[in-house]
Amino acid sequence: MRKIGWGVGAAAVVVAGACALAVAGQDGPRPRPGECAAVAGTGDEPRYRPADCGSEQANVRIAKVLEEGEGCPKGGARYSTYAGPFTLCLIPNFVEGACYRGDRQVGMRRVDCAGAHAVRVAKVGTGEVSCGSDRAVAYPEPSVTFCLARGPAAR
Repeated sequence: MRKIGWGVGAAAVVVAGACALAVAGQDGPRPRPGECAAVAGTGDEPRYRPADCGSEQANVRIAKVLEEGEGCPKGGARYSTYAGPFTLCLIPNFVEGACYRGDRQVGMRRVDCAGAHAVRVAKVGTGEVSCGSDRAVAYPEPSVTFCLARGPAAR
């Protein structure tokens, strides 16, 4: 289960890097907490676009827009961050029952649960959530916990 946490963390770093480069030059309205985005591409040619949170392409959710001198909330899983005209704390946009796999192009990509290395989101809850034997990945702001399962339990 420790590898699940590392996979989510590594994918978050990929997504954060892509967001930093892609959104840095964008003009337009300031992002708001709760909004989602689709991030794809590489560090050299990232593509960032706002996306409906229900869309399969929406792989990140904005947890917090930071003011100067602020940092992402502490006390839970590590946030992906992005710095450009504004600084964002990002969390995965995981959907309960869906499966994901780390991808260098998009961070965590939704995949078939029968696929190799698939991680299934067994439960999504607010506040403190009991995940039983599944891996808990919790964020304090917004208060959300993802229960992640792997292997035969992931199907």
